[in-house]
Amino acid sequence: MTKAYIIGVDVGGTFTDIFVLDETTGKTTITKIPSTRGDQSKGFVEGIERLVPDFGQIRTVVHGTTVGTNALLERKGGRTGIITTEGFRDVLEMRRRDRPKTWGLDGMFQPVIDRQDRLEVAERTLADGSVLEAVDAEAVRTAARQLLDQGCEACCVFFVNGYANDENERIAVEAVRSIWPSEHVTSAVEIMPEIREFERASTASLNAYLQPVVTHYLDRLEKSLRTAGFDGEILIVQSNGGVMAIEQAKSLPVKTALSGPAAGVMAAQHIAASAGFPNVITCDMGGTSFDVSLVAGGKSALAAQTAIDFGMVIRSPMIEITTIGAGGGSIAHIDRGGMLCVGPESAGSNPGPVCYGLGNTRPTVTDANVVLGRINANKPIGGKLARLDVEAARAAIKEHIADPLGYDVLAAAEAIIRVANARMAGAIRLVSIERGLDPADFAAMPFGGGGSLHTGALIKEVGVASSLVPRYPGVVSALGCVVADMRHDGVRTVNRPLADLDIAATAADIARLEAAGRLALDRANVAFEKVERLVEFDMLYIGQTHSVTVSIGDGALTRDSIQSAFNTAYAAVFGRLLDGAACKVMNLRVTLLGRRPKFDLSALAPVDGKAAKECVLEMREIFADGQSWTAPVYDRLSIAVGETVTGPCLLEQPDTTIFIDPGLKGRVDACGNLVIDRV
Repeated sequence: MTKAYIIGVDVGGTFTDIFVLDETTGKTTITKIPSTRGDQSKGFVEGIERLVPDFGQIRTVVHGTTVGTNALLERKGGRTGIITTEGFRDVLEMRRRDRPKTWGLDGMFQPVIDRQDRLEVAERTLADGSVLEAVDAEAVRTAARQLLDQGCEACCVFFVNGYANDENERIAVEAVRSIWPSEHVTSAVEIMPEIREFERASTASLNAYLQPVVTHYLDRLEKSLRTAGFDGEILIVQSNGGVMAIEQAKSLPVKTALSGPAAGVMAAQHIAASAGFPNVITCDMGGTSFDVSLVAGGKSALAAQTAIDFGMVIRSPMIEITTIGAGGGSIAHIDRGGMLCVGPESAGSNPGPVCYGLGNTRPTVTDANVVLGRINANKPIGGKLARLDVEAARAAIKEHIADPLGYDVLAAAEAIIRVANARMAGAIRLVSIERGLDPADFAAMPFGGGGSLHTGALIKEVGVASSLVPRYPGVVSALGCVVADMRHDGVRTVNRPLADLDIAATAADIARLEAAGRLALDRANVAFEKVERLVEFDMLYIGQTHSVTVSIGDGALTRDSIQSAFNTAYAAVFGRLLDGAACKVMNLRVTLLGRRPKFDLSALAPVDGKAAKECVLEMREIFADGQSWTAPVYDRLSIAVGETVTGPCLLEQPDTTIFIDPGLKGRVDACGNLVIDRV
């Protein structure tokens, strides 16, 4: 049987998005279905069945998941224990001497691992790698048995200075694994063989904390797919925007902490490049949040470490994403000072906005859009509801917003949208202006279920040059799963002044890390067009704390070439060099990228497109810019390439609705995207 299909699946809190690519014909199909709480794999399989009933025809399933993210944010991981060096059980609690609240006398922090589950054993490795005290394997087994007796499901072994010499930690991990009843045993140096004890301890302990939950979910998902007749490859999107094999995701679940949002950024990068936009700001608006990321020069921004929540630091390359609570379900309210606020509290998908009729009585951003006529109440997205309750939304806005402010309902609804837009604009400024970048050099790319309703505000309030609305904005993250490359990151701590760096030994380390990365790619059994290598150093001036990332080309590795690359990177970040100061190499990083075949996005463009005037579905009364308008509503997917529509107008499609503000126009490009700019 010919395996024709590659399927991308993004499971969010509200909807599960499916993107199907038929490799034999280039045809694509999409669907959105409500996510199934409790067992996300159920909605996952049901969604695929809608589009591809015969699972035997599927070659690859690529999945962006929020299971790990939700487990961390809701603190619903498995009970986890730590076995650590004597005197270091409180590293997770001490952190970097930061605090949840800058001001005030309150602000407690409780690590995800209770103190009673953090046990110590005698051992010590010094920073130079010499073993001062060898570990007793039997003492480690005794500690592991105690953790099991206390009800721990997972165990993390973290020894101070393990990055310099892993001998003690390796012996301890082998001892724990010899008696632990599951695979949920994490070694800190296996996860992050890098200097800095808190970051290493935090990353490893969160990996252990996630293993029971993520492994259980992926096992259940894999079983459901195999039972349905699927026998192809299952890949999971990593937080760095690459993909990895499902078995690797089970052992390294911490690398999936931002899996879903990262897939959206990867799709945006590919869509923008295909459309001729090297610089875009991605704007992913879901039910509870608004995620912003930057793609500059065709490349997404990566952060060396990320705090998922206060104290939950993960030291692993991740797509740099700024998140605010301004999704479609964000609740509008009047604060104690009489100010209108939107979010961060959200109605989520259950009970959802007031217009869903599922029990919520407080107005949300979605309710405001419904009342303003920007969302078709008779065609709710996703098939969860037959229609939306407009009158209930009006009543909620009147009671909670309009009456307290002395506004009429329409003015109050627009005020909610303007406040939400202002919060989104602030997030965009955070990733652009505050980093010395001009928004006028970027296009905004709104996606997610609600992002395209707010695209005009991004142009008018922030000053971006234009907005690039993808062909299927509501399933962009699922598309990202299909186009994401496979990625493996390796790291080794060097911690030496550049003047003392052993170039031959460093070259050998690069070769060793590259070989490990290629082995990981080979094990995934995935076809690549090519494999690329990226070598980077974390470097700083001696005496500094924070490093800069220094990319090393494929030329000869010398001290002079490293110094030159450092000077370029440092000047780009800080605008100057410290003349006469010596620099230091902290870490060596080697990344292997397995480039998966990309499909031509022009295949998404309408084949038998029509003139815009032939695609008008209805004329609808809407409210915008303080007045009522009679605006056309277009069937977006039927409009031909090259056609232009002028705002105010709405464009409807199965996965989202696009609102073009007065004073703006939209043009369909060669890939079926909608390019919105000023008239």
